Amino acid sequence: MSQLALPLRLADHAVFASFLDAGNEALVATLQSLAEGEPGPGCWLWGARATGKTHLLQAACAQAGDRSVYVPLRDLAVAGPQSVDGLASRDLVCIDDIDTVAGNAAWETALFVMYNQIAEAEGRLVVAAATAPRATRIVLPDLESRLSRLPIFQLQALDEGQRAAALQLRARHRGLSLPDDTARYLLSRSRRDMASLYGWLDRLDAEALRAQRRLTIPFVREVMQQH
Repeated sequence: MSQLALPLRLADHAVFASFLDAGNEALVATLQSLAEGEPGPGCWLWGARATGKTHLLQAACAQAGDRSVYVPLRDLAVAGPQSVDGLASRDLVCIDDIDTVAGNAAWETALFVMYNQIAEAEGRLVVAAATAPRATRIVLPDLESRLSRLPIFQLQALDEGQRAAALQLRARHRGLSLPDDTARYLLSRSRRDMASLYGWLDRLDAEALRAQRRLTIPFVREVMQQH
């Protein structure tokens, strides 16, 4: 088993069924195959903030179950490179925010050792970052070279209509009905990034449950005015 010291929980909503794959069909299909145990080295996915990188890594781990481990380096950086010791015991290792530790010699050495151990064990490595491998400012040449060999996918951001569809998909996954007009209203009154929109959906879900109300425009307006 992995010697990862910190207990890491996956978000309940972070599954493939709640992710709108518009423009990212090939990436989602690749991750699903890796999660099911199909042979392959893994992949590198990159994209702007709130495009779904963390969601997809956690979804892959949720599908793979105990054979996998999700490792958020943004949270674990302070714990030190020993945090990744023993990860090659898992069939699927998903490393999030690798750019957080890029340029740190100790971390890069630990990740290089981890990469080689995973490859030797014929495991699969999925890495997420804000940029492609060669733009991530990894200093250790051997680590950059190996990571650059992974299939690389750029996450495509959703357009206006797709953002509304993504909100409605997430709502359905949570047992909520989000009508088209309400979804458009929320988009017009909120920041357009998906993290902000999903944050509002979380809040509306809680408030609707408390008040026993449906997600109508008047109700959404009332909640947004209160917050």
